[in-house]
Amino acid sequence: MNAVEIEEALSTLAEKPFDGPEFPFAFLEAFGNKPTAINRLRKGDANASDLPGGVLQRNNIHILVSPPGEVGTALRTLRQSPKTVQAKAKFILATDGQMMEMEELASGEVLACEFTKFPDHFGFLLPLAGISTVKEIKDNPVDIKATGRLNKLYVELLRENPDWAKAARRPDMNHFMARLVFCYFAEDTDIFHGESLFTSTLERMTESDGSNTAQVLETIFKAMNLQGEGRDAAKLPKWAKAFPYVNGGLFGGSTGVPNFTKIARSYLLRAGTLNWNEINPDIFGSMIQAVTDEDERGELGMHYTSVPNILKVLNPLLLDDLRTQLEAADDNRIKLLNLRKRMARIRVFDPACGSGNFLVIAYKQMRAIEWEINKRRGEEQLKSEIPISNFRGIELRDFPAEIARLALIIAEFQCDVLYRGQKEALSEVLPLDSQNWITCGNALRLDWLRICPPSGRKVEVVSSDLFDKASEQPEISFENDGGETFICGNPPFKGARKQSKAQKSDMEFVFGRGDDYKDCDYVTAWYLKASHYSSGGQTDFSFVSTNSISRGEQVELLWSRLYENGESIDFCHTQFKWQNNAQQNAGVWVVIIGVSRDGSKKRRIYEGDTVREVDSISPYLIPGVEDYIRKADRPLAPLFPKLVSGNMARDGGNLILDVEQERKLLSDYPKAAALVRPLIGTTEIRNGTRRACLWIEDDEVELAMSIPPIRDRIVRTRDFRATSKAKTTIGYAKIPHRFAQRCHQERNSIVLPKNTVEGIKFLTPSYVPNTTVTTDLAFVAFTDAIWLVSVLASTMHRVWAEAISGGLGSGIRYSSTITYNAFPLPELTEQQLHDLEASAKSILMAREAHFPASIAELYDPEVEMAEDLARAHCMNDEVLERIYIGRRFKNDTERLEKLFHLYTRMTADQAKPNKGKSK
Repeated sequence: MNAVEIEEALSTLAEKPFDGPEFPFAFLEAFGNKPTAINRLRKGDANASDLPGGVLQRNNIHILVSPPGEVGTALRTLRQSPKTVQAKAKFILATDGQMMEMEELASGEVLACEFTKFPDHFGFLLPLAGISTVKEIKDNPVDIKATGRLNKLYVELLRENPDWAKAARRPDMNHFMARLVFCYFAEDTDIFHGESLFTSTLERMTESDGSNTAQVLETIFKAMNLQGEGRDAAKLPKWAKAFPYVNGGLFGGSTGVPNFTKIARSYLLRAGTLNWNEINPDIFGSMIQAVTDEDERGELGMHYTSVPNILKVLNPLLLDDLRTQLEAADDNRIKLLNLRKRMARIRVFDPACGSGNFLVIAYKQMRAIEWEINKRRGEEQLKSEIPISNFRGIELRDFPAEIARLALIIAEFQCDVLYRGQKEALSEVLPLDSQNWITCGNALRLDWLRICPPSGRKVEVVSSDLFDKASEQPEISFENDGGETFICGNPPFKGARKQSKAQKSDMEFVFGRGDDYKDCDYVTAWYLKASHYSSGGQTDFSFVSTNSISRGEQVELLWSRLYENGESIDFCHTQFKWQNNAQQNAGVWVVIIGVSRDGSKKRRIYEGDTVREVDSISPYLIPGVEDYIRKADRPLAPLFPKLVSGNMARDGGNLILDVEQERKLLSDYPKAAALVRPLIGTTEIRNGTRRACLWIEDDEVELAMSIPPIRDRIVRTRDFRATSKAKTTIGYAKIPHRFAQRCHQERNSIVLPKNTVEGIKFLTPSYVPNTTVTTDLAFVAFTDAIWLVSVLASTMHRVWAEAISGGLGSGIRYSSTITYNAFPLPELTEQQLHDLEASAKSILMAREAHFPASIAELYDPEVEMAEDLARAHCMNDEVLERIYIGRRFKNDTERLEKLFHLYTRMTADQAKPNKGKSK
């Protein structure tokens, strides 16, 4: 269940007559527990409670219904229950049907409320459904409630009006929803005069069956698009004249309204019962966007980007500097005035703005700073000099763009109420300004210089319609020209392999001709566009990005271009999980990178709650020189053997055997033993599982074909390859007895997984005999140099791999050409090689001592490592690190600094490749 569904289920439960014995089960059902789980609790099979009438769901909640007036005592009883601790309950809850008290045991936060009002605090309990949440939703549930009610209305209207769901009418439907949002907000903020003018008019003037609801709404919308003589000429009914002239294009154009059913009318009225004055435009915009997006509707309330995450971009980009200037100005009226003038000229531009979250937060934060300036100058009633038209965006889809404009209008009004008072805010809010400062279109195809010209440039033509959706519409001039521009946002997360054909075309449009950029994430195009834009004037920019752009091959592909354009990293947030408000626990690992051409700025690296000032920031987001690791065809370390990708079967699974298939084959046909080899890849290394393969040389085909099950597998392999859509695979149909691509040598080898799990402390190479075949899901070095295991399994190599390899989440996608070939290793003496070999053997023997424990079990990041294995790794690190600097390193930062310094020195004599050219 998503957050909206949970809120609705809890609201329904609170409205029903209280049934004490049944309540715990109905409560848990509201959080998505399946009937089978509820039945097991009822029967007592899964109920771990030690209290009469208590219901305890392990790892979740302990609930107790108390006698009237004894809720507090019941909560203390739950807290003191040994079973509460033993079953690892996250929450305790007590109620008597009149009051309810809850406690989150980890934080100690306690919540008490009337029973009928507990759904208002549903955000407090969302972790019971495995949904993480942040402060905004706990404090203000109206955003989720409004989203849920509008969603029900939207779905019912599309059911009754299927033609409105088609592409031709979808913009009309979305525009209609935007009009409703404004009307609900306007009636609760006194923008409309009278008590609940919009909702009460609908309740009074529409038939209960919904038959005339569309006509009433059309009349209301028509009234708000007319002024003066136009209103008189239209002969509006008396009840419609109460609605003011709004303008701004919101009620212009088509006044069509979908047909309403009785159910749709009830949803329309029920949405109006909420207090829309409490809506947060920075939250609500993203949520209402999901209502009209069929792909996102199932995740309602789970895609809001939290304010703390947005501020990780905006604070170091511009807000911290403004606050620093405010502090330095103190009460100096001239300095305060200069700061206010500077802020009035600042342009904030989000070229992937969605429903406007970044722009709204930037606007609200800057208004707060401006208010402090005015207060210190004794000018509290002064009208804001910060125009919302200086907060510009581009959005691909029309409805989010429309909501972004509306969210900024709401934010401006709320700020005016907060800082100037209700009377002043109301006197200026209507009519809405018709200027259009959010553009609907493809940001990678549009000219950013035209939409948001950098300082010193103006747009000559003024738009006539706030809600015009055309991407080629004329744009407005800035009210205060000559200021700074800050670009920010959260562009789409699309890896190179997940881009659509249109997105690949966008990448080519931005990067120009060539092939190297084709391995880049979609977000890199925003960096390059921003870099091109900044050549027109001083512009700083910062984007939220998948962490993969600061790892692996993409670093060179992106930064060769940005460095050539004069850019440097101004600040960065190292990788963290992008946890969205009310989002399921699965998150995306991201980085935030701020870019500037201003060499005088302090460089800052943010790691969690800490920040460091450094001289320069490497594109791998560590302190270091502005350079990148280059792909290499051979190892930088002379003693490293060649590392290659393993053998690729491309056989439809026919040449590979699981344990049971291998056992049966050898039992039925003992002579097949000559054709069967052990098979190892990343999964086998990590989990200790076994597989085998048919390894048939050309002179063994006759033997293979004499064994029926092997003959059948060869035939199936031939058919699989012959019918493939890939031309290269079709060619391998001529040799169906062999792996398609083979690198195997009859030598002992060191095998290394291509991917590692998140949080692992060491890479886990394995030493295997010459008969073992390695799959293409692992790398292999054919060598007896067992000392290599010591290097690859060291902390030094792990931190290097984490910094420069590609990534899967926060795990490592190992690269032979970058991670391995570029690894800087000092020259080794015979004694050092001997010491490393001894360390490698100690690690391998320690693993073997714990057989049959797998690598996954021995190196589980969540479990303390076995003492002997931990000791072997510690001794190994001691030996290797003394080779580098004669002592142990203090931390990973020192390790990386040494490795990058050594890499720079070892590659100093190598010719650097030409930097990529950009369009």
